[in-house]
Amino acid sequence: MSTDERLILALDVDDCDYAVELVETFSPHIEIFKVGLELHTIAGSKIIDEIHKRGKKVFLDLKFHDIPTTVAKAGVAAARKGVFMFNVHASGGLDMMRKCRDDVVNVCLRENLGKTRIIAVTVLTSMSQDVLKNEIGIQHSLKTQVRHMAGLALKAGLDGVVASAQEAAVIRSHCGRGFLIVTPGIRPSWSPADDQHRMMTPKKALREGADYLVMGRAILNHDNPVRAIELIRAEMDQA
Repeated sequence: MSTDERLILALDVDDCDYAVELVETFSPHIEIFKVGLELHTIAGSKIIDEIHKRGKKVFLDLKFHDIPTTVAKAGVAAARKGVFMFNVHASGGLDMMRKCRDDVVNVCLRENLGKTRIIAVTVLTSMSQDVLKNEIGIQHSLKTQVRHMAGLALKAGLDGVVASAQEAAVIRSHCGRGFLIVTPGIRPSWSPADDQHRMMTPKKALREGADYLVMGRAILNHDNPVRAIELIRAEMDQA
């Protein structure tokens, strides 16, 4: 996989027209665009169509988490929209993930659709050990929880996980090569942390075993976003 394919630009904006403008601007530099809850709630599937019109791929970041049948139906809908990748919450359990995976694979085969990658959220990068223990009630370590959730996703037949790059090496060791690791919370040294707690630089994230790096504000808030992409890619190339 080339460096160009590894960088995912997060369209974390609240206006559909602006999102389309960003896609138009960055299409020469970015292959995959992330559509999250805010933008999808505002723009619906229109933004997916606009990205596809430009020959680019969509990571649909809606983190499905519901009863197995509901999540499976949402996953099938995502596959029919032709998204490159979407995610579910691993905490929804084995049956939920497995049914989603099975139904999506069956529909893709039956309707001759392209492969849609399904990945599972392990532990949100905004969560700390303290939150996990004292608010969520999980007593073992954060890394242990991430490792367990990644193993569950692998058992369910999913393509990979979303996790902090700080846990990428643990996941890679536990789940093996070919299991995708998508990492938000990536920040170059010149970018502020914002609301992410478990962060890492692009270079180190790739060295730890990450496959895809999700970045938004570090690029979009830069005085020269295209230059920011160039700097990030240069750092990625060093890995």
